[in-house]
Amino acid sequence: MSMYVNYRGEVVRQGITFGAALAIAISWSKNGSILWAIFHGFFSWFYVIYYALTR
Repeated sequence: MSMYVNYRGEVVRQGITFGAALAIAISWSKNGSILWAIFHGFFSWFYVIYYALTR
């Protein structure tokens, strides 16, 4: 059980990291601003979903 919990936590952490990187890449390609990229990276998956829905 302990191994499952650790693995699950690692998957969640990796998902958050991937979401932030994806949001930063999308934001940079769309806006070309490092400030917007940092801002969108903070909101990560929320921005990715927003971008997908409004595209």
